Amino acid sequence: MRPEATGFGTVIFTEEMLKTRGASFDGRRVVVSGSGNVAIKAIAKAQSLGAAVVACSDSSGYIVDEAGIDVGLLRQIKELERGRLKDYAVRRSAVAYVEGGSVWDVDGAVALPCATENELDGDAAARLVLNGLLAVGEGANMPSTREAVAVFQDAGVLFGPGKAANAGGVATSALEMQQNASRDSWSFEHTEQRLTDIMVGIHDRCAATADEYGAPG
Repeated sequence: MRPEATGFGTVIFTEEMLKTRGASFDGRRVVVSGSGNVAIKAIAKAQSLGAAVVACSDSSGYIVDEAGIDVGLLRQIKELERGRLKDYAVRRSAVAYVEGGSVWDVDGAVALPCATENELDGDAAARLVLNGLLAVGEGANMPSTREAVAVFQDAGVLFGPGKAANAGGVATSALEMQQNASRDSWSFEHTEQRLTDIMVGIHDRCAATADEYGAPG
């Protein structure tokens, strides 16, 4: 498992946040920004937990696939062909491609910003909240502006800041160093479970600290 485990870790962290409200990814409508390694990993993991991931983006625009993003096709276009999301829309029926604009115009119960810094501003945050946003898990470095974070907090939206939710890549690098130092060979499944345990632990420490400082949840 390589550093794109960042997206995997973000989904695990977000799932733990949802559990605090008796919820989960299962059956939830999810919107993801980006379509690189981190975003694709996040989409695949969210889908494995039962989520309906309906939108993702690149620098040219975004797609809305109400049937759920086809990860295999997305990987083919973005990782093998180095193509654009408009190519995805051409090959898959009933997919809307929007040139330019913001993927945050698409409503979802969970938002996973996995693209770039300051991509999710206060206005976008307000639209998401108005449309029923429940949780945000950051899969990029500081993708939400201060104004956006304030909107989420004021609305009681679950918010996983990148410093915590985006720790999967660093954690996996540490696991690789540990594996190399012990001259061992771990399976993908073993590494995935170790990373899951780390992300759950990070979430639990964040939750405990919030309780300690009088801001539960």
